[in-house]
This record gives sequence, structure tokens and C-alpha cells, in this order.
Amino acid sequence: MSSSALSAKFFHDEAAAYEKLESLLWPDGPVCPRCGCMDRITVVSGKTARMGLKRCGHCKRQFTVTVGTVFESSHVKLNLWLQASHMLCTSKKGMSSHQIHRTIGVTYRTAWFMTHRLREAMRSGEFVPFGGNGNIVEVDETFIGQKEDMPKRRGFAHKHAVLSLVERGGRVRSFHVAGTSAAHLVPILRANISKETAVMTDEAGQYAHLNKDFASHEYVNHGAGEYGRGEVHTNTLEGFYSIFKRGMKGIYQHCGERHLHRYVAEFDFRYNNRITLGINDAERTDRALKGIVGKRLTYGGPYGASA
Repeated sequence: MSSSALSAKFFHDEAAAYEKLESLLWPDGPVCPRCGCMDRITVVSGKTARMGLKRCGHCKRQFTVTVGTVFESSHVKLNLWLQASHMLCTSKKGMSSHQIHRTIGVTYRTAWFMTHRLREAMRSGEFVPFGGNGNIVEVDETFIGQKEDMPKRRGFAHKHAVLSLVERGGRVRSFHVAGTSAAHLVPILRANISKETAVMTDEAGQYAHLNKDFASHEYVNHGAGEYGRGEVHTNTLEGFYSIFKRGMKGIYQHCGERHLHRYVAEFDFRYNNRITLGINDAERTDRALKGIVGKRLTYGGPYGASA
């Protein structure tokens, strides 16, 4: 990452960081997180006043822009939060907590928890079905890591399974799933893909009857060395998985099962806000920051995080 990438004032000045976050979360002016009022809000000043502190004249409560967000109650300066957000959002394969700890000068434990809060901000609560008439959705699954209660063995039974759906030219949505049988996967496909969609998979048996649920279902036979037949392929999803696996193995190296859904959300977020969709690094970071509202993580024991 070039030095100019973090040259903006709000990365280095806490007051400017509050102004930046307020402009993203309060585009029409301050909003009281307690009562929702926008008028009769005043700035609290004085030597003992916290940075960015405001007071609502209706409910008489004091607040800052971080209340009700993943930044609430953090002792880390807000400009350092914005630095960490930028680093995580602009690194294609992710950014390790060790690297963030070394770069912004916080402890490793703090950096680890910061990255999990930011991944939580990247998790999308929006639900829009994939595909539709004339659209193609590719479906596949991959395996990552190792289950803590299962010894390493041949095959994939000891690994965590991730199912992903990608709409060609559009978004990806991934799920940490308990298994890869039809009983595990097909209900997810029915809930997330429009019935009018053309679905593409590999030859796996769990996908054998998808033509009953969608407009069409075609597959490529990877076992026979086939990886494409005209528009019939899962190469878009294979490309996404290549970045996901390089990040998980090369950057993060180890991921516990209870945190895997957040790492998956991180890679989905960067893919869904990528350069080819016209979203640059700065806008991608702004979108992540807009996702901090209404989400909280607390320490759940040493190096643990719970919602």
C-alpha cells in the first residue's frame, strides 16, 4: 500500500475522523441514537468533553456518532479505526491483525478485535434474490481449514464447507454450511436464487435435480476434465475461490469455525464492491463504514468475540 493511500487528514487527526464518520452516517445532520430526533442537538464543549460529543435537547442524553455502532465503547482513536478500515477494505486478499498491529501501533489483541468488528460491519443484512429471467448464477462449494474436533484425514470431511453463489457480472453470496448434501444445500439455493434463473454447477450429485426448481440447470464435468462448454461453466466462482483461498491460507492461515462466517463476509464484501463494478478503494471503505450501525461485538473470553 502506498504512503499516499493513507494521506487524508481523517486518518491522522481524530477531530477530522469524527467529521468524516458524521458525514457518512449523518448526511442530513446529527441524529440522536436514543430518541431519533434531529433538532435541538447541540455540541458539548469544554475541557472535559469527549471528542465529537453532542447532547439531545429532547431526551437530554449525550452521544457521539459511534453510539450504536461497532466502534462504540472502543478506547482506540477513531482515526486509527479509519486507517484499519482502509487497510482491510483495499487489500485484495485481506490484511492480517499482525500487520494492522504493526502499522497503526495498537496491541495485537486490539488489532485482532478491531478486524473482527470491521468484518461484522461488512456483513450485509440486505436480502435480494440472485438471478432472474435471462440471468445466470453459478453455484459451487469449497473447503477450508480443519474442524477442531476432527483429526486430519483424506477427503474433505475434516474441513469446513463454504457454499457460494455468484451472479455473472454481479454479486457473490457465501455461506458456511454444516455439510454438502442436497439436504444442506438445496434449501439455501431455493431461498436465495429466483426461480427464473439459469443455474450452472459442476457434476456433483447434490445438484442433480435443480432443473425442478429453476428455469434450467446445466453442469460441467470436472471429473472428466471439462471446465467449460460455451456459457456453461463455473469459472467465475472458481476465480472468486482462488482469491478467497489465497487470503485464508496466505494471510489469515488459521480460522476458528465460530469466526468463519465473518471472514467469508469480508471476501464477499470486497468482491461485491470491486473495481470492475465502478467502486474504488475510497468508496469501498466508505461503504464498509456505513455498515457499522446497529452491530456490536463484545469480548467473549480471551481472543473471543460474540455478537
